[in-house]
Amino acid sequence: MGFIMRTMNSASRDNRKSGRDEKTQKLVFLALCTAFGLICSYVELLIPLELGVPGAKPGLPNIVTVTLLYSMGTKAAFFVTAARIFLGGFMFGNLFSIIYSFSGFLLSFLTMLLLKKTGRFGMTGVSIAGGVMHNLGQLIAAALLTDGYVFAWMPPLIAAGTAAGTLIGILSSLIAKRMSGLFKKMK
Repeated sequence: MGFIMRTMNSASRDNRKSGRDEKTQKLVFLALCTAFGLICSYVELLIPLELGVPGAKPGLPNIVTVTLLYSMGTKAAFFVTAARIFLGGFMFGNLFSIIYSFSGFLLSFLTMLLLKKTGRFGMTGVSIAGGVMHNLGQLIAAALLTDGYVFAWMPPLIAAGTAAGTLIGILSSLIAKRMSGLFKKMK
């Protein structure tokens, strides 16, 4: 994160000439966020985490999604996450991993967006709901692509989504506070 902040601050000093430079700077920042999400995806693959539940992961790339949703807005969070899912699927997975990830993302993102708009939930609460709904979205995709008996995994996946959502919400909140000045410059 420090590298991103130094790079963007340096670019900010050099490129204060026009609105086009600001758009380029924002695009570069969002590309760096996408790259950070891809790095988190790769790191997650390296973690030998076997919870006995198929597909249960900490969801580290969602740190970027939740942080951007609160700091940069819906559009930035949606497009960075969609790009990360497709690129990560081609780099580290396959067509099915893209389908599962994207279906989980859509349901999760819509839920997080609705809960955020109510103003009744903090970043961690919204992240928990997102983690649970991500797993539900993946189960729905799996049910459509397989024999449909995948919903037996729902209770442990709800627990895993709650735990992962809590972790991601706390980390996202810390990052958003730490980088608030940079996010304000990028809006």
